[in-house]
Amino acid sequence: MILGIHDGHDAGAVLIDGERIFAVNEERLNRVKKYRGFPEMSILKVLEMAGASPEEVEVIAVAGIFRKQKRLLELEENLLKIFGPDFKRKVLFVEHHLAHSASAYYTSGWREAVALSIDAAGDGLSSSIYIARDGEMIRIAQSTYLDSLGDFYASVTELLGFKPMRHEGKVMSLAAYGKPTYDLSSIIEPNGLSFDNHLGVIGVEATRKLAELFDYPLRHARDIALQMKRGKLEGKLQKKAIEIAASAQAHLEKLIEELGLKLKEHGLPLAYAGGVAQNVKANAVLRHIVGDDNLWVFPAMDDGGLAFGAAIFVKAQFERLDGKWKPFKLEHVYLGPSYEKEEVEEFLKEEGVEFEEVGDVPGLVADTLVEGKLVGFFQGAMEFGPRALGNRSILADPRDESVKERLNVALKRDVFQPFAPSMLWERVDKYLEDLGGKPNEFMTMSYTASEEFRTGAPAVVHVDGTTRPQAVKREVNPTYYDVIKAFDRQTGLGAVLNTSFNMHGEPIVCSPADALRTFRNAGLDVLIVEGFAVWKG
Repeated sequence: MILGIHDGHDAGAVLIDGERIFAVNEERLNRVKKYRGFPEMSILKVLEMAGASPEEVEVIAVAGIFRKQKRLLELEENLLKIFGPDFKRKVLFVEHHLAHSASAYYTSGWREAVALSIDAAGDGLSSSIYIARDGEMIRIAQSTYLDSLGDFYASVTELLGFKPMRHEGKVMSLAAYGKPTYDLSSIIEPNGLSFDNHLGVIGVEATRKLAELFDYPLRHARDIALQMKRGKLEGKLQKKAIEIAASAQAHLEKLIEELGLKLKEHGLPLAYAGGVAQNVKANAVLRHIVGDDNLWVFPAMDDGGLAFGAAIFVKAQFERLDGKWKPFKLEHVYLGPSYEKEEVEEFLKEEGVEFEEVGDVPGLVADTLVEGKLVGFFQGAMEFGPRALGNRSILADPRDESVKERLNVALKRDVFQPFAPSMLWERVDKYLEDLGGKPNEFMTMSYTASEEFRTGAPAVVHVDGTTRPQAVKREVNPTYYDVIKAFDRQTGLGAVLNTSFNMHGEPIVCSPADALRTFRNAGLDVLIVEGFAVWKG
């Protein structure tokens, strides 16, 4: 039994017990978005889910190398509380980028691959490239934290008034509203399989330098961002912000393209993780280079997936020692906490909530969506990673473009951010123009929407004609598939709008209590929780 933990930004824990995997991030339990610190609640939760005790853990795989004495002592003190005085015998540290790359390679199902990680920084590096064969990973290239592609994009994020290391997706979304007008090759450019940061600085110093280069009023950036959040995109400074975002996104895609072309020369599929792998537009560029079936983006690609990477790396090394390693393909990410129907019913009664048991959940949800209502949908094990994939989702009718405004107001989202669809696996060829292989099941990739899909589902197609879909197989998530199928029978559209079940700035809901609270705060029309319906009222 191997426990992986990440003590830091996006803390979390993963327990691997043979073929069983349990995973959760601390934010989902303590309700602090992107929680930084020791994942005590996550550790206890994955042990509880596995029905295991701390004594049964054989290895504690810690993601990241602890260089500061104070932090290391705090980590040891916390591990001592849970695992007792012999905990040091069990601890193995796994370097940050090795954990990222391992999370991608060891879940890809491939025997041989190039494993790539790119982020802002971790353990002194910002990117790493490995050749992986038969379970062994050999690093062939890297970039230091000074030559960081992730930090470049984070600095642009901060420049535009958003939170770096959190709101990079907003910059990517905003970029679609404009065209690149700045050549950013003088800021950062490729150098073989690495990058060169010509600014010579990172973090807030880089942000200040970018403000000078772009002549952008950094002191007013947050006010401008707030105006754009509310839909004001036409002012002079707003237009400049959009041009900067478009230029940064175009430059990121250019750098990723050049790197991808070099990596393709190895003739191996590409397994990819790290914070920059959250950029679904850049991922699409990689996909066009190596092919749909030769790119695997680990679904929990950001630091929230480091605990998984550390645990699965250690597991693979022990299997190699025993001569038992074989490729493993991650089929789904429903690895988090789940709640029994009886437990949910008891909770609703204690809350004094009026509810009813639903005989035909897919039929009821489809009827409700067709009526133009918003549905909070809660079932089974919570998703691991940043995307809601049908178990902790808010659903709406994607045919009605006006639903975007209602959702943005209800969830307090930025109006320029797009919504994504969940679609039937068998319909992807009709709905996506540039699909060259298997469709994406984890919302880690953008595609060009077909004309039929743009016309039929305008609420889930971005202004640039792209969409970030989840292709749903019945064998992976039967109830969710049946919801979409029921909606298809009524409307002829085999897709629904799926956004994460949370208010903006909060973590995705984990428990029935979280779901009920968010249902009320957002003013959704109906909550489906483990087969029970709670109506707005």
